[in-house]
Amino acid sequence: MKAMVLAAGLGTRLRPLTYELPKPMVPVLDRPVMAHIVDLLDRHGYDDVVANLHYFPDTIRDYFGDRLTYREEPELLGTAGGVRNCADFLDGGPFLIISGDALTDIDLTKFVERHKQAGGIGTLAVKRVQDTREFGVVLHDADGRITGFQEKPDPAEALSDLGNCGIYLFEPEIFDYFPREPFVDWANDVFPALLANDVPFHIHAIDEYWNDVGSLGELKQGTFDAMQGALTVELRGEEVAEGVRICAGTELTDATLIEPPVWIGRDVRIGEGVRLQGPLAIGDGAVIGDGAALKDSVVLPGTEVAPDAIAIGAILGHRGVLDGLAPRQTAP
Repeated sequence: MKAMVLAAGLGTRLRPLTYELPKPMVPVLDRPVMAHIVDLLDRHGYDDVVANLHYFPDTIRDYFGDRLTYREEPELLGTAGGVRNCADFLDGGPFLIISGDALTDIDLTKFVERHKQAGGIGTLAVKRVQDTREFGVVLHDADGRITGFQEKPDPAEALSDLGNCGIYLFEPEIFDYFPREPFVDWANDVFPALLANDVPFHIHAIDEYWNDVGSLGELKQGTFDAMQGALTVELRGEEVAEGVRICAGTELTDATLIEPPVWIGRDVRIGEGVRLQGPLAIGDGAVIGDGAALKDSVVLPGTEVAPDAIAIGAILGHRGVLDGLAPRQTAP
């Protein structure tokens, strides 16, 4: 089977990070979020993968190289229009669509089995969500056939708590239900056309991890989930103590306090008298100044934290404090 990674979006809710890089390239531990998705595809045998590009396209192309095929969109074509732009690549049978800016360890093999068993034109991965106001939710009958949608309903009005994960399996005939316009959206154009024409498509409810990394807070939580095993990813580094993992080129000898869980990337410089209290993730090449204290935070790769700075519940980047609390200022 072939797969497409959606990588053209602007990621406005992750600003200011996405002023400088596309959302799929936002780092989660030692690699971009999209790299975790491509790794997932590799594990399930998808070796023929295309990605659509728009915002900072060279950043994605330079990172993945010939690992992927690319289709650039000079103007955005919409969540479904970008897929139609790759229809020739995706021909020959059912194909997978997956977001390049979300964290998940969905069992893609079981997803395919469900799609084949259901027998419809498409299958949508869904997951139960606590707050329906943050998601489009999917309605279905007893057999899992989709009967409707609600877009971010108030919990009191929600008819379902199954959030649409943006992970789809489709038959090539899906393109028969696209409008002629170049800009096409799944929720506004294609799915309503399927319902109007009584075309069967189904849900696949997942128990696996899924986080759409829709905000800085969700980025922080997703990072902690990855480092603590709630999300299955390749976790690099050596566990030097229970719950403390460091990567090559990093030394902890001068830190005065370390409370797990802590993950530290490659070539991180840590000053004297530093306090590291988990959950805490420090990205590759960061510099932690003497006397700094970090707790419940994410330090993005290449960030310099000023001496004696304190950060609690924060995301720290080279622009300073991007999210959370910091009683003292970090270095720019």
